[in-house]
Amino acid sequence: METRANHVWVGAITLLLLAAAAIFFVWLARLSDQNDKEYDIFFEQSVGGVAEGSVVTYSGVPVGQVIDISIWERDPEFVKVRVRIENNTPILVGTEASVSASFTGVSNISLAGGRSNLPPISCDTTDCPEGVPVIPPKPGAIGEILASAPLLLERLATLTDRLTRVLDDDNQESIAGILSNTDAISAELARTSPQIEATLLDLQATLNQSTDTLAAFEDTLTSVDGLVERDGAALTADLRQTLASAREAAGALENAMVNIEPLTRQLSQDTLPAATATLRDLRATSSSLRTMTERLETEGAGSLLSGPPLPDYEP
Repeated sequence: METRANHVWVGAITLLLLAAAAIFFVWLARLSDQNDKEYDIFFEQSVGGVAEGSVVTYSGVPVGQVIDISIWERDPEFVKVRVRIENNTPILVGTEASVSASFTGVSNISLAGGRSNLPPISCDTTDCPEGVPVIPPKPGAIGEILASAPLLLERLATLTDRLTRVLDDDNQESIAGILSNTDAISAELARTSPQIEATLLDLQATLNQSTDTLAAFEDTLTSVDGLVERDGAALTADLRQTLASAREAAGALENAMVNIEPLTRQLSQDTLPAATATLRDLRATSSSLRTMTERLETEGAGSLLSGPPLPDYEP
């Protein structure tokens, strides 16, 4: 009986010691939790993969965990995630939270964006609808991709269906014909590539000549521009002097014509008629002399002394 009683006492004392140790560790855990801070994060998009106990990281460093996740009773469009973060973590104004999801299904809460010159997030700097400060959310790229996965799958299915319709038997024959024509065109291009290369070389030479011509023309324009700038004033003065001389010569010619006009009138009225009459007398005299010369040649000198023979008279 005494041996059994000793075993009972030993078992009871052991159980009491274990219970005391458990209570002590729970008390230590609560004591350590009292030094941590709690924050709420309200996500409007899906938070798939996040659960109680998920790790909370700040710039990749683990700083806490998720202690509660639920649909927000005030607005069912939001998911309320309450996190407990170590007291020495700098949760400053500007810090944003995002869901770091992965294809394995495990998701974490990532914090980033705090600045050293800003105050900590508290009920004085932000709203506290549930009694604790709120960290604003920032959509994560991977989370957005995972959240839109059903839409992407639907679009992928639609694209696959359309590709199936495009690649039916009739269209495959058409595509084969197009590929055959493309092959023929490629072979023709390969065959004529030397001519094309020669044409391109000629075109390059033409372009080079055009470039040289344009450069020479530009030099000519520059020379003309310099000549105009340097000698333009002198040429303009000479041209003005020449025009003045021409104007004076025209005036002198006009005066000379005015002086010549009376002489011309006198010549046409007096001199020319007298000269005409004189010419007429000279022409008559010349005719008479020609007649006398012909008589001398045919009849001799006596024909000039005797008169012409009288005609015979017949009664």
